[in-house]
Amino acid sequence: MITILGTGLLGSGFARALKQKGHDVRAWNRTADKAKALEPHGITVVADAADAVRGAERVHIVVSDDAAVDGVLAAAQPGLAPGALVIDHSTTSPAGALARTARRDITFVHAPVFMGPQNALESTGLMLVSGDRDVVARVSPLLAPMTGKLVDLGPRTEQAAAFKLLGNLILMAFTAGFTDFLALAKALDVSPADAGTLFEHFNPGMSLAGRYKRMTERAYEQPSWELAMARKDARLMEEEAARAGLPLIMVPALARLMDDKIAQGHAHADWTVVGNDVT
Repeated sequence: MITILGTGLLGSGFARALKQKGHDVRAWNRTADKAKALEPHGITVVADAADAVRGAERVHIVVSDDAAVDGVLAAAQPGLAPGALVIDHSTTSPAGALARTARRDITFVHAPVFMGPQNALESTGLMLVSGDRDVVARVSPLLAPMTGKLVDLGPRTEQAAAFKLLGNLILMAFTAGFTDFLALAKALDVSPADAGTLFEHFNPGMSLAGRYKRMTERAYEQPSWELAMARKDARLMEEEAARAGLPLIMVPALARLMDDKIAQGHAHADWTVVGNDVT
């Protein structure tokens, strides 16, 4: 029997997928009505967290943050057998994951995910894991059927938590970029649908690996795009948006950083020199 603690969109998807694979599944949620929606799928809903985990071969936690994980563990504690296997898929701090993994009363594994609800239901998407080699070897055959790809990030316990935050930062950067993209398109009287056709011809993703390599290797001397030229383009973007009364979010912050680097003498370096303080 497998227990899911936390039946939001992701937890519900995991619960249903495990049930479809033939497992006996129990579920608990702090808001009971959310868990009740799983009963028509053959999942046993339990009102008390400790009762939900009692006798489980493994427990999966799917909640919001460190405080929620710690709260759920405290609620479930009376029902957890010594050494019980607890796998947490929540996005948490590396320090929190490290502290919980150090507990001796349970076997705690942090396995954060890059998944939406449909991924959880269909066992697709990406799951991360790291930590003690014996523990990871034990849980990997259990986790692999729950995801499209399970990535073992090595022995550093908090590595999975760190990589999840890194991945989410990139997703936020994309969203910030699209926010400015749509604002500039509106300022230029280009509809969102028409602006989106750019990606039928221009794939910026193809340059990501090369740009990252240039930044981390600090290869700024032979520019593909000079910082001064990039700064000029940022000025044009800001001017067009300002005319339409549509201030940008991301570009102004980057422009200020560009100005700092130009003042330091990097005007004719590759524009990725803006990252030279952190590489």
